[in-house]
Amino acid sequence: MIKRISLLLLLALLPLVYFIPAANSWGFFAHKEINRVAVFTLPPELFGFYKRNIEFITEHAVDPDKRRYAVKDEAARHFIDLDRYGASPLDSMPHNWEAACAKYTEDTLRAHGIVPWHIDVMVKRLSAAFRTNDYDRILRTSADLGHYIGDAHVPLHTTRNYNGQLTNQKGIHGFWESRLPELFNEDYDFFVGKARYVENPLELAWQIVGESFAAKDSVLAFEAELNDRFPSDRKYSFENRGASMMKVYSEDYSTEYNKLLNGMVERRMRQAIITVGSLWFTAWVNAGQPDLEQYKDKKIGSDTERELAEEEQNYQKGAIKGRSCE
Repeated sequence: MIKRISLLLLLALLPLVYFIPAANSWGFFAHKEINRVAVFTLPPELFGFYKRNIEFITEHAVDPDKRRYAVKDEAARHFIDLDRYGASPLDSMPHNWEAACAKYTEDTLRAHGIVPWHIDVMVKRLSAAFRTNDYDRILRTSADLGHYIGDAHVPLHTTRNYNGQLTNQKGIHGFWESRLPELFNEDYDFFVGKARYVENPLELAWQIVGESFAAKDSVLAFEAELNDRFPSDRKYSFENRGASMMKVYSEDYSTEYNKLLNGMVERRMRQAIITVGSLWFTAWVNAGQPDLEQYKDKKIGSDTERELAEEEQNYQKGAIKGRSCE
């Protein structure tokens, strides 16, 4: 009788038990943290404006991921599969968009991701928003730019084996970029210094994805090594997430993986933070350094509020268009 009751209870609970999904690029927590801390890297001329709007900049750091549920071409802006381009892609890939299109075709580039080029585009869009005094667009573009910069710092955003699906490590995407920051962020040092002017944002974006690409093998190899020696019955655990039970990498397994990575996640987050602040600053300088005090009492317009509400609705009811990391 007891066994029957237990079985019935388990069957009743099964709909509430899920594997925790692989987060879309750093996970919502880390993206928000990167944008929030980046505000504190800014010089006084920008700090007041961004500090007054820090809640918007933080909360809307995840808008590009939500947009993947509505916009077909959005996914390609979050990654670049460099290992689709031969044994030495960083040597053979033209950094200039037109030259890369001529060599590989635009369809090929978009199929395998365009994040470094899109970062450059977003810096130019932010400069245009500053130049034309478009308050709503300044805020939205600043938040979005922070997101794409964060994505470029994730090693698994530079490889076709983006979720370990080719090496029997499915789930590693969310493990590295979401689970570890959520567990260990309180130990991270986010005092990263002051934002600086960047002469060539496109070249900086390529430097970032190059560093991420160089780290991808360690991300995969360390987890594979840990999996081979760690007791399989202790690799996962279940945690309450709202009304659901989620299957997650256990704290013990996560702690061991974090040790093997030797601070990699923290380093990539730190670099993302200073880069976000620096490219916000760069866009403002390139726009002629407009006085941002003119927006002191400004509020988001009704059209932008409706736009944001529609995006949220699409996110809540839609399915990802393009590549998913789950």
